[in-house]
Amino acid sequence: MKDKKLDTLLFSTIGVAVMFVIVVAINLIASAMNTRVDLTENKVYTLSPGTKAILGKIDAPVEVRFYYSQSQVRIPEQIKTHAKHVEDLLAEFRQYSHGNLEIKKLDPQPDSEAEDLANLDGVDGQVYEAGGDKIYLGIAISQDPQKVALPALPPNRERLLEYDLARALSQVLSTNKPVVGVMTPLPVFGMKMPPQMRMQMGGQNQEPWVFLSELKRDFEVKQVQMDADKIDDDIKVLLVIHPKEIKDTAQYAIDQFIMRGGKLIACLDPMSLADVNRQNPMMPMPGGASNLDKLLKAWGLTFETTKVVADMNSARKLTVRQGAQPEIVPTLLFVTDTGISKDDVVANQIDEVLLPFAGVFTGTPASGLKQTVLLKTSKNSQLVEPFMAQMSPSKIVDDFKSADTSYALAVRLEGKFKTAFPDGKPEAKSEDKDKDDKKDEKKPEDKGKDTLKETKTDNAVMLIGDTDWLSDQFSVQVQNFFGQKIVQPRNGNLPLTQNIVEQFAGDQNLIGVRSRGTLNRPFTVVKEMQAQANARFQQEIGKLQKEADEANQKLSELQGKKEGNQRFVMSKEQQEEIEKFKKKRADANKHLKLVRRDLAKDIESLELRTKVINIAGMPFLVAAAGIALALVRKQKTKAQ
Repeated sequence: MKDKKLDTLLFSTIGVAVMFVIVVAINLIASAMNTRVDLTENKVYTLSPGTKAILGKIDAPVEVRFYYSQSQVRIPEQIKTHAKHVEDLLAEFRQYSHGNLEIKKLDPQPDSEAEDLANLDGVDGQVYEAGGDKIYLGIAISQDPQKVALPALPPNRERLLEYDLARALSQVLSTNKPVVGVMTPLPVFGMKMPPQMRMQMGGQNQEPWVFLSELKRDFEVKQVQMDADKIDDDIKVLLVIHPKEIKDTAQYAIDQFIMRGGKLIACLDPMSLADVNRQNPMMPMPGGASNLDKLLKAWGLTFETTKVVADMNSARKLTVRQGAQPEIVPTLLFVTDTGISKDDVVANQIDEVLLPFAGVFTGTPASGLKQTVLLKTSKNSQLVEPFMAQMSPSKIVDDFKSADTSYALAVRLEGKFKTAFPDGKPEAKSEDKDKDDKKDEKKPEDKGKDTLKETKTDNAVMLIGDTDWLSDQFSVQVQNFFGQKIVQPRNGNLPLTQNIVEQFAGDQNLIGVRSRGTLNRPFTVVKEMQAQANARFQQEIGKLQKEADEANQKLSELQGKKEGNQRFVMSKEQQEEIEKFKKKRADANKHLKLVRRDLAKDIESLELRTKVINIAGMPFLVAAAGIALALVRKQKTKAQ
């Protein structure tokens, strides 16, 4: 018996020792090979096909200088971990570059040659904690005559690290940047305020929108005037944002640009928050709608300019006014996986897009065109008035009636496009007619001869039913990181914009890299359950709200009645009626509060159950499996 116990103990000890040796050996081999196993669902820590394609294009030596103050005494642990991640990622880049990527690691000590070289490369030392030393953590990539620097690699951009490196490498390898034209009346390029206005209103100059600054890193960006009668031939992609009151002549210019093979990205809007009506500076209101009606009609589509879409499944609780309680805002659409086309290369890794007060596209594409819906609402949606959507989100929620329709928010059209102006260039408006007549005095029968009627090959157009999604307010968070401007994406708006432009500009290698920057995991099932809970209470809430409104109206009528010269004294009947409706109003408001409280409790209970299941579910399953295994072993032992 003792020998048996001794054998069991001996074999157990040897088994543990053998396992220990195997684990250590595997770690040593993997470390030497710089191999990692990525167990994340979306392979966040695996090089994307786009990055591998860029690395595969390197046919001549490229030098990467990695500056890191590794011998510094006081380095925050977060920086050490991040620097190790950068070094590991560079090693993976080298593996896929067929030996053409040479990586040099330099330690810029104070007053050293490495520090001088870092400064020449444009890499700056940063102070990462109060009272700390200046630490270098940056990269310079060069291949004569090109050189691109990443001056700092802050930890809060770690999930964008692969993209930042891949883009810098792509910039070094490319010789000519594609030209992207931007046509818009909005202050996308920034706006300088007159000194007198800055003093009176306390305003500041507006900087260019972040998305535009990001595009300038990869493309040559050219501003196109809203009244342009021709789009320059060197422009490859035209980005039209909020073409409010656009002239037919400008639509004709866009039409002919497409006929010549240019690609169009158009952001339209039924209510643009960025287009603020400045007639009353004390109460600025959103601007009017924008459309490309002539072009869309030729393509078989219609854009709804008089309504915005509300989607209860995409809504969230937000604080609309300062000091107020958070409330559901169904017209600020947080479009998640269920509304994003994951089959499309530009969006397959985008997890969330925010579209405020968006419009929808309807219709059937014209013959020869294929439509791909990139973004859409859930079926629990409804078209509502823009003014009411902005002023009273709670009213939209109370009166909500689902149209049981999934609306298209962003679509791509592909195929051979036919001109929207078969009769030639349209007549200019009266104020421009004389000017244009002097330029072009052709006979009526010759007017359409210079108009291109159809694209020679397949082309593509992207249509998006919102403009505010591009603004900084809804796409990024800008922070001051010890004097350096750091941009952190709030959602997938910025990555999606860049993906679309890059796809249309012809370079698709970066598309799968960038969208790794924001990978929220929204609880889509929970949101659907919340929407169902809302729906159960909406009918009762609407009924009680109607009773309260009717009581208020009746009270106003009664209190407004006068009897002869009686201005302040009411009759007994009037007072009784008023008291009656006051009680009715109080009862209705009381019941309304109770119902809304029950709704809040229902949603909170749902959230609590979900948290308990998510947190306790896996430990419970592991414990149950362990108990079951122990019972099985016990039964086997008894049988022996």
